[in-house]
Amino acid sequence: MAETKDRERMRELAEILDAASRAYYNGPEEIMSNKDYDRLYEELEALEKKTGTVLTVSPTHKVGYEVLDELPKEAHASAQLSLDKTKDREVLRAFIGDQKTLISWKLDGLTVVLTYEAGKLQKAVTRGNGLIGEVVTGNARVFKNIPLEIPYQGQLSLRGEAVISYEDFEKINESLGENEVHYKNPRNLCAGSVRQLNNEITAKRNVRFFAFALVSAEGVDFKNSRMEQFNFLEEQGFEVVEHVLTSRENLDQTLSYFEDKVQHYPIPSDGLVALYDDIAYGESLGSTAKFPRNAFAFKWKDEEAETKLLQIEWSPSRTGLINPVAVFEPVQLEGTTVSRASVHNISIMRSLKLGIGDTITVFKANMIIPQIAENLTCSDNVKIPEKCPVCGGRVSIHDALGVQTLYCENPDCAAKKIKRFTQFVSRDAMNIDGLSEMTLEKLIGRGFIHFFGDLFRLGQHRADIIEMEGLGKKSQANLEASIEKARDTTLPRLLFGLGIPGIGVANARGLSKAFDFDLDLIRNASEEALAEAEGVGGIMAAQISQWFADQKNKEELDDLLTEIRLEKPGDSGKSTEKILEGKIFVITGDVHQFRNRRELKAAIEEAGGKVTGSVSSKTSYLINNDAQSSSSKNRSALKLGVPILTEDQFLELLKGG
Repeated sequence: MAETKDRERMRELAEILDAASRAYYNGPEEIMSNKDYDRLYEELEALEKKTGTVLTVSPTHKVGYEVLDELPKEAHASAQLSLDKTKDREVLRAFIGDQKTLISWKLDGLTVVLTYEAGKLQKAVTRGNGLIGEVVTGNARVFKNIPLEIPYQGQLSLRGEAVISYEDFEKINESLGENEVHYKNPRNLCAGSVRQLNNEITAKRNVRFFAFALVSAEGVDFKNSRMEQFNFLEEQGFEVVEHVLTSRENLDQTLSYFEDKVQHYPIPSDGLVALYDDIAYGESLGSTAKFPRNAFAFKWKDEEAETKLLQIEWSPSRTGLINPVAVFEPVQLEGTTVSRASVHNISIMRSLKLGIGDTITVFKANMIIPQIAENLTCSDNVKIPEKCPVCGGRVSIHDALGVQTLYCENPDCAAKKIKRFTQFVSRDAMNIDGLSEMTLEKLIGRGFIHFFGDLFRLGQHRADIIEMEGLGKKSQANLEASIEKARDTTLPRLLFGLGIPGIGVANARGLSKAFDFDLDLIRNASEEALAEAEGVGGIMAAQISQWFADQKNKEELDDLLTEIRLEKPGDSGKSTEKILEGKIFVITGDVHQFRNRRELKAAIEEAGGKVTGSVSSKTSYLINNDAQSSSSKNRSALKLGVPILTEDQFLELLKGG
């Protein structure tokens, strides 16, 4: 449909213009001429006028930030009921009966109700307890994909799910320091982001909204069809949850389609929703006190296995938190062997009444994360340690909002050092092979490592290391070679490895670029100057400044700098050739040759190339293993004549092939 294509083009233009604007104001060089920018901007304005739709991400309409003291509460016009659910296909088939039914994703985020009047967004309210929600209108205005203006001029009310993708969830957690609380899953991060008092924070979280129900739109004939309602919402500029019209005869085929897709779906989903297409029929059924009768939720049926609990390991972290980890006899789940599952905290462990030798059932939550489903014998004989399992220091139970956690109170606990050094030697930091957490524990326990610089002086203990269990001459020689190789490193790797609060891999790279890869400039920078670096901001700038001001950190860093050599981009003694110099890349889709897109991005930048988020006329190559994909980036590349490379082809290019 022409209107759908117009709105796809609008989203594409908004993405391209946003990338160009960020490069213009924050990047090392422009990726688009002013003439090209103006041309695309005018095209977007014309499409907005034609469709009557303005997206939140549109550069033609910037939303101001606001800070609230609290979120106001508001009663819903009608109760926002939850759905009855099943994991049984036959129960779902019986629900469908002889009705045409829409099957769509059950997204795992936060439900929000939007209201539009005279074509403009007037109000956004969370589901809350179903009767009363919180007003989050200012935050909804900075969601990445909802329209601020729509062509329909009557009163429109709809429900949808605010979500954060797995990729954005990982990026946000990656940007947090080891000493900061990391989010456990995208759903919790999304809920916290939508309910922020400062919508500038919401804007940085890349929250997206997918409509899943039209509540009301006065004067519109939907031909008694939910599918027509979905089409109407798409015509207004909303992204609608993916849906398929099915019947009881085609149900297995439809469910298989979604079950195959969920393995790689970028947005968290905990199942599917079945909704009768016939509006009048569905509404005639009414509802129970809890559930509407025109819809049903189908939850993924987790594959479970019965096994025997062997032990509870107590795993300390750099922050002092000691997490219980269940170790059980290995079982097969979703095609992989599983033998461990986090129990998360003492409260959960006690509720499960875990005991050594208990028969338990385990599963992978949403087919991914190993969890204990049930304890069948409940012997409840696991004892909580009275001392830290690493340092023997005093432990205490902390209670926060009814959740009990175990902490080591010893500030000099070796476990805290182990986790600290684990990050320092990791692949994204100093990249020292052969220093696993277990090996670090042995070396720290022997007193060979107290500070980062000691890692580069381990040769002084060569004879002792060779005699250590699990090492030997060959392992020691390999370790020493890896340490020597790590002496030549880069500033982004060093900054990430130091464990500075707030500094993840991406932030370390952005901070380095902002200060021309000069560590002294960063060490002596003011909070104001630090805050101007991409991805930093005021709070993180204060943390960075405080870290560099700490006397112990200063001394340890100065000692470390006597052992390593920092290379600037382009001045490596190994090679001055930058084979990708001047080339601009865009990455999309799954990667296979690299661990993740971040690693591929680093490879491009190390070879002199640049990576941007959107395909434009300046893009040299789009990297996508699925060249036949119908994604917007592929379509843009084909339209602009940008070559599309697989990873294998990119690696050949990197070799000069």
